Amino acid sequence: MFQFFEYLQALPWMLGLAALGWLVSLPRRNVDVVDSLWSLMFLVAILVYAGFPAETVRGRLLFVLVAFWAIRLSVYITARNWGHEEDRRYQAIRQRNEPGFAFSSLYRVFALQAVLAWVISLPLHGAIGSEAPLGALDYLGLALWLLGFAFEAGGDWQLARFKRNPANAGKVMDRGFWRYTRHPNYFGDCAQWWAFYLIALSGGAWWSILGPVLMTLLLLRVSGVTLLERDIGQRRPDYAEYIRRTNAFIPGPRKK
Repeated sequence: MFQFFEYLQALPWMLGLAALGWLVSLPRRNVDVVDSLWSLMFLVAILVYAGFPAETVRGRLLFVLVAFWAIRLSVYITARNWGHEEDRRYQAIRQRNEPGFAFSSLYRVFALQAVLAWVISLPLHGAIGSEAPLGALDYLGLALWLLGFAFEAGGDWQLARFKRNPANAGKVMDRGFWRYTRHPNYFGDCAQWWAFYLIALSGGAWWSILGPVLMTLLLLRVSGVTLLERDIGQRRPDYAEYIRRTNAFIPGPRKK
């Protein structure tokens, strides 16, 4: 059963974490910190929903999966962004909203992402309260989570190693997971959130489907694939060829 009050309790904590990130961003004039905090917002949410330690087997399983996903992703993004200028996407937002972006970024960037994360966290809330024993959907969800984690973490690791090699400067990464999808990290992220939904569905929270649907839309149409590839073919001609022969999202064989 959906318990809105318990679900609502996570929002102030997620907004508080976002506000802390905003304060950090002000002297740096760089809002990239919100990307490091994004996954940690879900860790905060599940701590509020489940407590520590979680009382149910399903809650403990979900907490472990969310913690692994959230901490790894936050550490990776922080290391990737460290010492670099603000992401091109945020620079464009900053230019459109100056003067005053330093203040308006509180709600344009940080609070907005906290609210989105709160909505997406529905499966986490839905699964926590169920005391039903683990079933086939839980194990299917775990298998899907492992697949998604392999694509996301593996894709990130492969890309980082590729970029560290000076010989690859200006080249397109089309090896490993990147041979089968142009965005293995986004596909893996999406798969993990549908895995969380399967676990929630096993606990009876069918209504929490809005969470993975919203995450999928963000990854495909808003801040993910569409935004990153809007003009990349013009800036990098080799990438246009990569687009022609490689699936955008769902892994598949390379096109001839």
